[in-house]
Amino acid sequence: MKCSICGEEAVVEVRYEGKAYCEKHFIERFKRRVRKTIAKTKMVKPGETIAIALSGGKDSTTALYVLKPILEKWKSKFFAITIDQGIHGYGDKLIRFSKKLTNELGVEHHIYSMKNEIGITIDDVANLKRPRAVCSYCGAFRRWILNKKARELGADKIVIGHNLDDEAQTALMNFMRGELSRTARMGPEIGVIKDDLFVPRVKPLREIPEREVKLFAYLKGLSPGDEECPYIGEAFRKEIRKELNELESKFPGTKFSIVRSNDKLASILKGYYKDIGKPNRCRICGELTAGEICQKCKFLDELSKLKS
Repeated sequence: MKCSICGEEAVVEVRYEGKAYCEKHFIERFKRRVRKTIAKTKMVKPGETIAIALSGGKDSTTALYVLKPILEKWKSKFFAITIDQGIHGYGDKLIRFSKKLTNELGVEHHIYSMKNEIGITIDDVANLKRPRAVCSYCGAFRRWILNKKARELGADKIVIGHNLDDEAQTALMNFMRGELSRTARMGPEIGVIKDDLFVPRVKPLREIPEREVKLFAYLKGLSPGDEECPYIGEAFRKEIRKELNELESKFPGTKFSIVRSNDKLASILKGYYKDIGKPNRCRICGELTAGEICQKCKFLDELSKLKS
């Protein structure tokens, strides 16, 4: 297989384009596509302070690596935030890799422990007989900590490493669960509301398939390995990912079509949910919530009852 641009040996075939690329032209194309996504959506702008959510996995490390020269060119302030979820072995490896990468790149790095911030680790959660998957608790806890810490550090935006596969999977999950309010929050910039307590999250990798992010991370030494979170087997997302990959294999471009359709739907729904009402402050922690108590505090209360 030869590169469609230069004729050299290709490292990847991109079936939805009908092309193949060598290492040099794949890397150039990858960076160009990220820049194009940022430019067309204006998700990140010069002068903004940017927090980059760095888990240590391939997506977040790639986002940091590709955005760093862009933000430096703009003379923008930026830093990385890592949440130590308390997952023995797997999480420890990601924390070490995050420290190593930020040190090599010379990026300011803040690490916060889930145990210190909310009083529980994900390993603790996994050991309880709970009514829902570990991922549900982990997602709520991470979002709460990340938003709070990014705000305290003065961030205007939070960059997260969601790729095309993540976006397509989430779109289908929301549709299958009938959660249109979640669909409304999707798009290049997450959220519907504008509030001083909320730091908008943006996704510069959202138009790049996971397979290509994985290859870029491998070629650039940005991946700590192929290990998956030990708790992913419980997630509904895993089943959706399997089905989507099969569809993509048979019908290249399926994931792009799902995300584009979902973006059109989200743009309509944003107007509807924007007018429903302003968010409340959680009566326990004071952070934003749609009801009286935020999801993080609801889950902590639920888990405390299981332990008693």
